[in-house]
Amino acid sequence: MFDELLKIVSINISTIRKIIQTNDRLRGIVFGDETVIQQELDENTQLTKLIEDIPSNREWRVYDHCAAVTRLYAIYEGFVEELIRNWVQSLPEMFPLYSDLNDKIRETHQIGVGKLLLELKKKKNRFQHLSVEKVVRGLLRGVTDEEKYELVSDAFLLHEQNLRKEAIEQLFSGAGIPNTWVWVENHRAIKHFVENVRARENTAEGELEQLIEYRNEAAHRAIIDETLGEKELLDLCNFVEALCKALAELVTYKIIESKTLTGKAREVGNIRHWLDNIRVVRARVKEINLCVGTKIFLIKETSAYCCLAKIESIKIDETPKDEVAITEERDVHLRLDIFDGRKGLSLYIIE
Repeated sequence: MFDELLKIVSINISTIRKIIQTNDRLRGIVFGDETVIQQELDENTQLTKLIEDIPSNREWRVYDHCAAVTRLYAIYEGFVEELIRNWVQSLPEMFPLYSDLNDKIRETHQIGVGKLLLELKKKKNRFQHLSVEKVVRGLLRGVTDEEKYELVSDAFLLHEQNLRKEAIEQLFSGAGIPNTWVWVENHRAIKHFVENVRARENTAEGELEQLIEYRNEAAHRAIIDETLGEKELLDLCNFVEALCKALAELVTYKIIESKTLTGKAREVGNIRHWLDNIRVVRARVKEINLCVGTKIFLIKETSAYCCLAKIESIKIDETPKDEVAITEERDVHLRLDIFDGRKGLSLYIIE
């Protein structure tokens, strides 16, 4: 559901990884064996010119450190804001009446509209894309239920703090998504990072706190005393990517949950058995038409799992099928295009 947003995050973080690794290898060449370097300089004029303008090892590491942590935080913050923006924009479709929205969403929206009107009077560049008419029109349509209402997503993104755990929970809760950090901590990608990369010596909250502290130092301090090495910076890249994936799956889950409540999505079965090596599940399904290429959501809230999968093949009683109409509850074998499924997941489709 948020594949494009995650793809952008992945591309941006991949770029950071490549720069970290490239610069670390370059430093190894430049500040390595002096005899080898001199031989290379004698044979290569371009390399000689390059070496003449190169910073010191220490200065170079400081720059890499500051650039990486600053960029990683920007990617993370931008992703969170875009994710909430998408969620807010989907609400009128799922809840046609403003009064159908839960109290917290309406409260955040109304307070946010008031704050935006004050900000617009200051003519800040941040809100140049908004007008008083646009901000007020959405609220007016909502409270009168006369026309299709609009939610200005900026009203849900008015935060001045760095997006630590508490700020994240407040931001998502204000948009109608509570218990955000519980989901994050239970997400498989975050658990893998905490257990296998950090060996339980840090938590997801602690990891995010460290990133923000490094970023703040990079942005506001002239002298940087501590820098992270290649491995530590690459670990931070992996953490930010895992965190973004966890948050995307949370919002996807909340969309499906909301659509289920309004009859626009429904549960159609659950996974009884999962074969990792061949990506085949034995699922108990009911009242559904399935065909090769059908997309289904695999969900389990308590495991913080919500993933879209495409059916690559279907078998019923060992007979391959391109398409099948299930009219009564029965077992079906499905080959999916994902690798990290598990027993106990529920299957959902959006109508």
